[in-house]
Amino acid sequence: MAKTIFVLNGPNLNLLGSREPEKYGHATLKDVETLCRDTAARFGLIVDCRQSNREGELIDAIHEAGAQKAAGIIINAGGYSHTSVALHDAIVAVSVPTVEVHVTNIHARESFRHHSFVAKAAFASLAGFGIDGYRLAIIGLAARIGAKASA
Repeated sequence: MAKTIFVLNGPNLNLLGSREPEKYGHATLKDVETLCRDTAARFGLIVDCRQSNREGELIDAIHEAGAQKAAGIIINAGGYSHTSVALHDAIVAVSVPTVEVHVTNIHARESFRHHSFVAKAAFASLAGFGIDGYRLAIIGLAARIGAKASA
């Protein structure tokens, strides 16, 4: 079984902890990455965490996940979720199980955030759980691929 999960974070997620903390909380991107590594390790999985403010770099990372036959992708595409057909197409093209994550509840926010192209390519979406959504996404992905937690 493949052991690597790509955790991809899109634009402005490098500002977690300082960007609108009333919406996004005080946890930083480093906190997210630590949470992901610790959660994945419980299932014998490792994470490859990446953040980019550039759509093409996120697409390249998705392609790389496909080429490496990664166990899965966890993606918070930020604002690109609502605009990027290209990210949707990349996820569909690589056939790697993908979970979309949003720190806030996008459906309780501005109407333009209610649609996600990424969600249509993912097998699951989580929104509104804060950074804990990443932990939940990894647990769900592990269940999907049959990875068992160590005792």
